[in-house]
Amino acid sequence: MKTDQLINMLSTNLEPAKSGQLKKTLALTLAAGGVAAFCMMLATVGLRTESAFNLGYLALKLVFTLILIGSGAALLGKLIHPGQDGRKLYAVIFGSFLALGLAGAVALARTPPATWHPMIMEGQWGMCVVCIPLFATVPFAALIWALRRGAPTNLRRTGAVAGLVAGALGAAAYAFHCPDDYLPFVALWYGMMIALCAWIGAMLGPRLLRW
Repeated sequence: MKTDQLINMLSTNLEPAKSGQLKKTLALTLAAGGVAAFCMMLATVGLRTESAFNLGYLALKLVFTLILIGSGAALLGKLIHPGQDGRKLYAVIFGSFLALGLAGAVALARTPPATWHPMIMEGQWGMCVVCIPLFATVPFAALIWALRRGAPTNLRRTGAVAGLVAGALGAAAYAFHCPDDYLPFVALWYGMMIALCAWIGAMLGPRLLRW
């Protein structure tokens, strides 16, 4: 067979890539990962007692994590295809961390230095360090499975964003248990654990997403 004939044969009956199907799979995986993280929270530490619930601070934690989940998921929807990027979405992610960090710094600046240690280190910071990555494990595995159905080319970056989204899902689930409402606590421990999940995803991405 001649080269021209082979090219003509391969170029006939081409079907467009099912971009919509990939995004649908990613969305369903995201929802399933969120449910899994919430169920893990219920099975391990349980909901925060009703008397200790502060809806305002819970809403703050959820707004932060949901912004990361939404922007990260939109970014994965681009990274799952070759050659696509979403620089504006990176700005949203970094801006969210920066805004929460500044809010925590302002909260510290408005209180006496003697109260800083309880606002940052006391409470259940150790539980936060364990639970957020733990609750992120199933969402991360599910996202990796979904991403392997596409064709990401920047595997380290895609893994990092998958870890970020999984960490944010784990943090959102943990927020329903977390009794610590100080802004500096949320900025430090939530932010640091989500960043840790993103770093782990960046390390594992090239291995787990390799074609």
